[in-house]
Amino acid sequence: MKTALQKFGKFLSAMVMPNIGAFIAWGFITAIFIADGWWPNEQLASIQPYMLTYLLPILIAATGGRMIAKDRGMVMGAIAIVGCIAGVGGTEGQPMLMAAMIMGPFAGWVIKKFDQMMEGHMPAGFEMLINNFSVGILGMILAIIGYYFIGPVMTGILSVLSAGVALLINNSLLPLVAIFVEPAKVLFLNNAINHGIFTPIGVEQAVEAGKSIMYMLESNPGPGLGVLLAYWLFSADKTTKDSAPGAIIIHFLGGIHEIYFPYILMNPVVIIAPILGNICAITFYTLFNCGLKGPASPGSIIAYLSMAPKGETLMVLLGVLIAAGVSFLVASPIIKLSNAKGTSLEAAKDQMQTMKAQSKGQKSILTAKKIVFACDAGMGSSAMGATKFRNRLKAVRPDIVVTNTSVDNIPSDCDIAVVQTVLADRARECAPNAVLITIGNFLADPALDDLFFQLSTGDPLMTEAVNEETETQTSIDPNILVPEGIILNQKSVTKEEAITAAGQLLTDLGYVDKEYIPLMLEREKIVTTYIGMGLAIPHGTTHDEGIIHKTGIVLIQYPEGIDFGDEKAQLVIGIAGKGGEHMEILSKICTALEDETILEKMKTTDDKEWIMKQLS
Repeated sequence: MKTALQKFGKFLSAMVMPNIGAFIAWGFITAIFIADGWWPNEQLASIQPYMLTYLLPILIAATGGRMIAKDRGMVMGAIAIVGCIAGVGGTEGQPMLMAAMIMGPFAGWVIKKFDQMMEGHMPAGFEMLINNFSVGILGMILAIIGYYFIGPVMTGILSVLSAGVALLINNSLLPLVAIFVEPAKVLFLNNAINHGIFTPIGVEQAVEAGKSIMYMLESNPGPGLGVLLAYWLFSADKTTKDSAPGAIIIHFLGGIHEIYFPYILMNPVVIIAPILGNICAITFYTLFNCGLKGPASPGSIIAYLSMAPKGETLMVLLGVLIAAGVSFLVASPIIKLSNAKGTSLEAAKDQMQTMKAQSKGQKSILTAKKIVFACDAGMGSSAMGATKFRNRLKAVRPDIVVTNTSVDNIPSDCDIAVVQTVLADRARECAPNAVLITIGNFLADPALDDLFFQLSTGDPLMTEAVNEETETQTSIDPNILVPEGIILNQKSVTKEEAITAAGQLLTDLGYVDKEYIPLMLEREKIVTTYIGMGLAIPHGTTHDEGIIHKTGIVLIQYPEGIDFGDEKAQLVIGIAGKGGEHMEILSKICTALEDETILEKMKTTDDKEWIMKQLS
């Protein structure tokens, strides 16, 4: 349930936040130029109803449509919401912000489904005609639906919500909203409430009364300020105490409320403080009929006061100070009593990052159960990287599965994807919710050391499970690596010549056709096959299985090294993989690499039998 709300909130936020500048512009025009504004100007004040009625809903609907179906969805969303606006009387009706959050994504979904239906059935030469007319016709239909159905329904829903808020205010119950708002902020659930309910109702109230208290329920920086002040003055932990002043500046002046969430998470009982602080502030604002002209985003004191109506700046500031004072008074004794126990600040920050990732639908390093190493072909470099990392990790985290694949086939259940930097965009497109670790090479990269450290120290062992890839040894086909496939003591040549030599050796031994060699060179142009520690493993691109007769590996030794960019490879191992038959010997190579003595000897030895023994 929490994850679903987080995703829903993230989706709403993604529609509203890119357009928050337009909301602020509307708020400034309202605060400054209306009859009771700072500098009344009837001509300039006439701008604000058109911004509210047309600009804001169209921007939100277009953004929602684009999230689903890119540019075509954006146009569809804009067309559809105009029907809703017209259906309620334009500037005479209620703002269609909630309708925009529905119609925009729905319009994007409609055109996306149409495009999927037409895929492969588009008559040649009619592509532009069909693309343009489909948006026009479907957009018109949705605009008509919006005019007769969606607009009036949204008006009814908004009227009910507004009446509910009025009921809470009239019965002095609105302050109790803080009981839900403050924990929701820490759990990253606030977007679903703030952008889905508070903002549309706030806009409606601002149109009628010139201001709205709904803008003040979540953005008040006072409750967080009180918590941070209490930690600064009374925390016994030096790291926490020293970090609080900087956090105060970022939170209070910068409006980044996330900065105080770890201080709550390290001692969850402290959540009582911002709840009570916000309750008191909302009570004060309710009693004195306070509100803001527009949304205060980000929630800094600067944005908060800039949206205060003329003559109410002091009252708005007093509400912030009340929230901070109450929060401080409640948090202080809790922090004093819990100084001897509780979670560290660093652990709380890690917990927050996990929760934040979950709120975005993303995975987290600390909860990872499956790591996928991916290269262009999924054949050699990623296989060796996965094996090496698995061997390193299994002693401390046997519950984590480490596998490899091609970058275009990363599975949906992947928690962490490890790819070379040049393949990052392709990996992100294939696995958008996975944590992406970009590296220079698969065998010796600082990013892998950081990942290992986080996995081994950031989360305790969850199970005593044995790695899914069992430790039982399987016999290696003796024909995969043969003595004739090992050539030693070669003079240095260019990278292309070394790759060609490896491909020619694979061809001579009957593993592949000669057409495999240019594919190996093409693969090197896409991304380097140098994987670190003096080792390169050239192989073909992903579409070459038709010319691979059987799995084979060859090894050519260049004691003086081959230049692979800024690195030198003394061992060039050519691979022709059919299925996964070559993986076992790659695992053997990785095991040999764990011992640097063996690796260094392999770069200079003239003993083929010794190499065969190490890799068999």
